[in-house]
Amino acid sequence: MATNLALDPDLLARALEVSGERTKKAAVTLALEEFIARRERSTLVELFGSADWDASFDYKSARDRGITAERPGA
Repeated sequence: MATNLALDPDLLARALEVSGERTKKAAVTLALEEFIARRERSTLVELFGSADWDASFDYKSARDRGITAERPGA
């Protein structure tokens, strides 16, 4: 999809230099992919510590008996 954008030329030049990409399109595409990945990771970080924890579960004992944790939907 063709899109016209007014980009800061200095910023674009820095993106080309830092990314090592050969074209403006490749540099902008990489920047967008990294931006999206970073934002998605930040939402995962917010989930840390929100899972229920069973302190009495003995994973070593369960492993020795061949018991595995069941995943929902598996």
